[in-house]
Amino acid sequence: MKASRSLFLLLLVMVIARPAGAVECPNVVLIFADDLGYGDVGCFNPDCPFETPRLDRMAAEGAMLTSFYVPTPYCAPSRGTILTGRYPFRHSVVRNPAPDAGASNFGLPRSELTIAELLKPAGYANAAYGKWHLGHKPQWLPRTQGFDEYFGILYSNDMFPVQLVENETVVEYPVVQASLTRRYTDRTLKFIEQHAEQPFFIYLPHAMPHKPLAVSDNFYTPQTPDDLYADVIAELDAEIGRVLDKLKELHLQERTLVIFTSDNGPWYGGSTGGLRGMKGKTWEGGFRVPFIARMPGTVPAGVANHSPAASIDVLPTICRLADVPVPDDRTIDGRDIMPLLKNAAAPSPHDAVFSMQGGRLATIRSGPWKLHVRSPGPARFHHLSPEERANWVDPRGPDGVTLLAPFEQAKPTQYPGVTGGDAPRPMMLFNLDTDPGEQHNVAANHPHIVTRLKAVFDQMATEVPDYPQPPSDYLFESPAAGGRGPLMRLIGGELRYDRIPQSQQHLLRNASPIDATP
Repeated sequence: MKASRSLFLLLLVMVIARPAGAVECPNVVLIFADDLGYGDVGCFNPDCPFETPRLDRMAAEGAMLTSFYVPTPYCAPSRGTILTGRYPFRHSVVRNPAPDAGASNFGLPRSELTIAELLKPAGYANAAYGKWHLGHKPQWLPRTQGFDEYFGILYSNDMFPVQLVENETVVEYPVVQASLTRRYTDRTLKFIEQHAEQPFFIYLPHAMPHKPLAVSDNFYTPQTPDDLYADVIAELDAEIGRVLDKLKELHLQERTLVIFTSDNGPWYGGSTGGLRGMKGKTWEGGFRVPFIARMPGTVPAGVANHSPAASIDVLPTICRLADVPVPDDRTIDGRDIMPLLKNAAAPSPHDAVFSMQGGRLATIRSGPWKLHVRSPGPARFHHLSPEERANWVDPRGPDGVTLLAPFEQAKPTQYPGVTGGDAPRPMMLFNLDTDPGEQHNVAANHPHIVTRLKAVFDQMATEVPDYPQPPSDYLFESPAAGGRGPLMRLIGGELRYDRIPQSQQHLLRNASPIDATP
């Protein structure tokens, strides 16, 4: 693998002819929101409860894809896929790293090739600002995967220890989360200014609107404490507008492809825009996300394409635009979707798009049809009463000590998606053209379609290896079978994940205390 990787990178430096009409040295800004729902952006949801004027304008000036999918309804696998063009079962990140749960011994393998690594030999400057979540130990950090610089939180912004990392050094602990959206944008604008004379790739995986929700003074509206989510969306929208404005100011907008999408569906407080389910579930609300692309002169204004596409397609599309070959020593699941961005009637390049839940395939979409081979399962917190949901305490909620964010967070009573419809079960079939909310299982009416999709699903499933649970770094006594132990409230300030506070030392597996010195 190392030899083939080296050979491929060597081939990238070869001078190749640029197709007629191609943009010379195009820049790319890839904005990846965290837990932003399909219905959180106005142009995707006529009944959107939030105001997103800059994203709506970005779509009007470019293209939007209304059937765009990520491969899992949760964070890390989706991030590995958008950077590699490969389904999670190929790049191997099929679960979320979480230092406070001891899930620290895996990450995106060094053998994987990211967009940054593919563009670097072509002269690109590469930066990542925001949530990484592809491994938080030294062998998996962003600069091992082609990025020249990094600034952000290495996992979710509610996982202990919440700390800002610059390249490979912790530079802030604890973190005032209200500053994150603007600071990530500030870094982006500075990088654009510094590299305006050379091609650049900026990966901007924003923290928001992942919980805990946090927003700066200019957007916080304490007089209406129940709309913190709306405040967060307003700031995110405005900060994306600052990026677009900077590109225009520097006369780079026609040379820069800007992509906006999300890693999965919404958590509580967000909106799926009428889709069923939410983050963590394989209903449409879990992994159908908004997608907007803007590049004046290359992407026509006002295109709205409804053909299925997916985050696997981002890498091949960028590589084709930059005239950089995609790797030929591994399976790249994505395809160039620039035709969809240029023509509302262009068909999907895929016969089928797949999703995963854990280490296994879960659904297949082909044309208008979606087959849930595995049951989507019940709604989250279905076992709680309305009163219990209203009073639910998040173990990763703001604490005023190390997890600094507003206390008025969304509750499970603020379910973001449709909850009705036929009860979940395996082998459910839906026609998404006529039933986007997945209300009516029509498997019994179309057995031939079920048989056809299941055969394609089974063929792909033969390529999915088993991924055993990696060794755990959980330092407390193991919970009972099927249970979940308390989170380790790890102390930050260094790139290590074994510093247990005095208040939790009694939970350690042995009597030897772990260094808790800040």
